[in-house]
Amino acid sequence: MTSLTSVTLEVADPTAAERFYTAAFGLGSRLRLRAGDAPTTGFRGFTLSITVSQPADVSLFIDSALEAGATSLKPVSKSLWGHGGVVQAPDGTIWKVATSSKKDTGPATREIGELVLLLGVEDVKASKQFYVQQGLAVAKSFGGKYVEFAADESSPVKLALYKRRGLAKDVGVPADGTGSHRIVLGSAAGSFTDPDGFAWEAASVTSTSS
Repeated sequence: MTSLTSVTLEVADPTAAERFYTAAFGLGSRLRLRAGDAPTTGFRGFTLSITVSQPADVSLFIDSALEAGATSLKPVSKSLWGHGGVVQAPDGTIWKVATSSKKDTGPATREIGELVLLLGVEDVKASKQFYVQQGLAVAKSFGGKYVEFAADESSPVKLALYKRRGLAKDVGVPADGTGSHRIVLGSAAGSFTDPDGFAWEAASVTSTSS
């Protein structure tokens, strides 16, 4: 089974980005960084989502990100499904921190449950079929709205597909955007580009980790 083995963000200043991600989220080897300045405007078509166990953890991560230089897109708030907040990192990447829990069960911690990469795609069903052909296995699928792929133990990030406009709305930004996604995904399946222009490369390629 093919799975996502690495996520690399292309940033203007890898040193500054590493400093930010260490202070904000402490993701370690789950996230890679490398220099890149390909032209990009507006929504880049993806978000990274950190799931945690309780509302206090959401606030702790969001506050840490803001103190490290992030911009608030959606303040931490309560909803029908739990608690969440959205920030944009100095490099432009959009991050959501959320929990399905509505009450705290202990002191706030920086423990991460899952790190999920959501790709905003124009046609969820077509992209799902494309990825199945690349060897990825579907774990959850909700028609043309959302698809989640199975991940093995070596995968630091879970991969999911969502309608581009729906994803942009969820994080509070316009859906329009042009140019580079400024993200490269790694797998054992080698190099390819998906229907929405997201680039994949062989997992053996190394990058600087935060």
